[in-house]
Amino acid sequence: MQAYAIQHSVGMVKLDAMENPFSLSPALQAELGQRLGAVAINRYPGARIDSLREALKAYVTLPAGYDLMLGNGSDELISLLAMACDVPGAKILAPEPGFVMYAMSARLQGLGYVSVPLTCDFELDEAAMSAAIAEHIPALVYLAYPNNPTANLWDPAVIRRLIAQVSAYGGLVVMDEAYQPFSSRSWLDEIRRDPEANRQVLLMRTLSKFGLAGIRLGYMLAPSTLLAEFDKVRPPYNVSVLNAECALFALEHADVFAEQAQTICQERERLRHALQALPGVTPFRSDANMLLARFAAPGDGSDIAQHVFEGLKARKVLVKNVSKMHPLLARCLRLTVGAPDENTQLLAALKELIAP
Repeated sequence: MQAYAIQHSVGMVKLDAMENPFSLSPALQAELGQRLGAVAINRYPGARIDSLREALKAYVTLPAGYDLMLGNGSDELISLLAMACDVPGAKILAPEPGFVMYAMSARLQGLGYVSVPLTCDFELDEAAMSAAIAEHIPALVYLAYPNNPTANLWDPAVIRRLIAQVSAYGGLVVMDEAYQPFSSRSWLDEIRRDPEANRQVLLMRTLSKFGLAGIRLGYMLAPSTLLAEFDKVRPPYNVSVLNAECALFALEHADVFAEQAQTICQERERLRHALQALPGVTPFRSDANMLLARFAAPGDGSDIAQHVFEGLKARKVLVKNVSKMHPLLARCLRLTVGAPDENTQLLAALKELIAP
């Protein structure tokens, strides 16, 4: 195994980690600072954590019969899911390419892990997924909606059929909506439409993409009786009082973050159209705050993705080289959608690198 690598980014235009590029205004910074200064950091987290859970329930309009659980980022929730399902022979299944923590959490917990390749256009391969589910009977099936790093939403009809197949034997499906603030659809609407068909579904989100990557706060919602089982393996006091206060503050100013998300979505489309105009660049459609772009293979057989990655880095623009993560990602870079000036810098650097 290898440790999860974090790229050094000081002095760079940081477009490698799908972060919200906008900081708080000076007025909001001052207001938040005052609130954090008044937090009782000498005490273990208590009532404010309950206040945050209630605020999040109101924010998502929690369906009747559902409850909500907090995690120290989605990563902790993913680890807790694996821990709770760790019985002899249990397996976790996910399509790939996908989020690396699904596989890592399974392996660290000693569960089997089954990956099913997406189609060449990054759609779910329904036949292959269904066959793998029938063969391995996984305890958990992860479906990222939209997916990372491909940034696309999958066919809801296919997802419904896979959920039905997994639910029939008592398995669970985790809908990971980390990029929900930028997405045109949410599975929560599907849960409200047909709660019975989604009784074995857990829906996971994070405030990282909302604009709070630094505070590490994820949350998961599911039918109350189901969520209660996972709450048994959650460590006490897993969310700090400072993180909770930051999250409460952000939810009170949700309109500010919604406006930022709208700007990012507009910039995403500007960036995609500009990339389409560059020779040898194929950007894929996105419902997230990132774009996957494939670069045409050069005649000399050199590694084009690494060449572009290094060229951008030399120009102080940091992106993610995903070309070696999975064969379907050959010659691909993942580009976070930044602030308008950052995206302009990225495009200028790319034009220098691949100008005809």
